[in-house]
Amino acid sequence: MRASDIPNLITAGRILLVPPIAWALIQQHFRLALILFFVAGVSDAADGFLAKYYGWTSRLGALLDPLADKFLLVISYVALAWIGLLPLWLLVLVVVRDVVIVSGAVVYNFHIERLEAEPTLISKLNTLLQILLVLLVIIHQATGWGESDWIELLIYAVAVTVVWSGIDYVITWSRRARHAGTPPE
Repeated sequence: MRASDIPNLITAGRILLVPPIAWALIQQHFRLALILFFVAGVSDAADGFLAKYYGWTSRLGALLDPLADKFLLVISYVALAWIGLLPLWLLVLVVVRDVVIVSGAVVYNFHIERLEAEPTLISKLNTLLQILLVLLVIIHQATGWGESDWIELLIYAVAVTVVWSGIDYVITWSRRARHAGTPPE
């Protein structure tokens, strides 16, 4: 093992945290879920810092890190919808968007050219809002802190950015696919 493998090992550890987080949410052990979610967030920051600061980046890490984040978020949405704290329609929107994006990325990578993932600004906003929603729901359940009106507002903000970013990805990557291999003018 090399020092440059540390970010990928941290990311793998974050993936291993997903089942305990899901279990804690489904069992409604919200304080434990909050602690584990916090650990996952710190690990995400740590592996990102190490990869950038020391140049310990890799193709595997570039693929694994966003997948770990998506896995954590989607499973959190599944668990929270399962226990009735998030609406099922929002879960469906989040999952459909992610399936469309991942499917498109796979097709692009294998049939057009090697994919270099580039999250768009709206996608980054969507991810931020998704994380904030999960955190606010967990914090509200664990401590009673937070207004349910804020949760309701975030649900709709997430829905809007899910649809917007999904459409943005489809349009952006469809254009790139059409122009890939076309000689410059």
